[in-house]
Amino acid sequence: MLLVQKFGGSSLAGPERLRHVAELCRKSREGTELVVVVSAMGGTTDSLTGQARALSRAPSARELDALVTTGEQQAAALLVMTMEAMGLPAVSLTGWQAGILTDARHTDGDILFIDPDRIRLELSRGRIPVVTGFQGICAAGDITSLGRGGSDTTAVALAAALEAEGCEIYTDVDGIYTADPRLLPEAKRLAAIDTRDMLALARAGSKVLHPKSVELALAGNVPLRLLSSFELSEGTEVMLLPESARARLAGITGRGGSITLAGRGADARALSEAALKLSRAGVAVLDAALVENSLTLTVDSRDQLSALRLLHNEMILNPGM
Repeated sequence: MLLVQKFGGSSLAGPERLRHVAELCRKSREGTELVVVVSAMGGTTDSLTGQARALSRAPSARELDALVTTGEQQAAALLVMTMEAMGLPAVSLTGWQAGILTDARHTDGDILFIDPDRIRLELSRGRIPVVTGFQGICAAGDITSLGRGGSDTTAVALAAALEAEGCEIYTDVDGIYTADPRLLPEAKRLAAIDTRDMLALARAGSKVLHPKSVELALAGNVPLRLLSSFELSEGTEVMLLPESARARLAGITGRGGSITLAGRGADARALSEAALKLSRAGVAVLDAALVENSLTLTVDSRDQLSALRLLHNEMILNPGM
């Protein structure tokens, strides 16, 4: 069995958290081959970008990529040092050492191909490959970055290339909720969500997973699990569910006055129901649209939070209301 685990920057911010992550990897490795993907330590990418902007108003995209990708290299090396100090054999690999080939679009590249031979070699030597997320190399030999959420994308792409049994994304939240719990404290954590519904929410602005990573998971049929690095939790599984297990409306997200609900029941009937509920509450619907697996209503941005709460509570938490 092979598992890919990805750890975000907040999970790696400082010696104690590095030791905690190393211990999580030790436990996960029992009876399992393990590949780890890391983001830069919390705040590193912003700090490096700030240094670049202080020196140049318009740094070249190539040099910016060369600079900001060092943050992941730092995190990978420090995590491997931590693992080795605990007696856990590991090796850090940059994106290009891990065989990640991208297009030539700097600061927002796409992965074209992965040659996992080096990773397989390190696994055969009994080591945990710790791969730098967010980066690869283009055909010209230049370092490229994958844009926002790039480390999630790296992890899912590696899981697909290695035919891993799953991919675990560790972050500072304990799973995927029916809505952003920072906005709606009544939101409920989901045990599972269909990949198609997660993709619809990610494209509509949900920041839990980047759309590119979910697109790759859907294309490669890679089961994901979102977990917290800081507390014990089952997290949320993201996978293709049978229709009988898929929620009618699984979640809701909003940005800039647009409110999107996703699920197998996101159809014309649900759209009319949502518009009627908002109208009865005195919220004007300015526009509406149906896309596969989701429906979107546009309201005045000043009404967004109240509309989000009403539709969440009445159509997801209490659909009989």
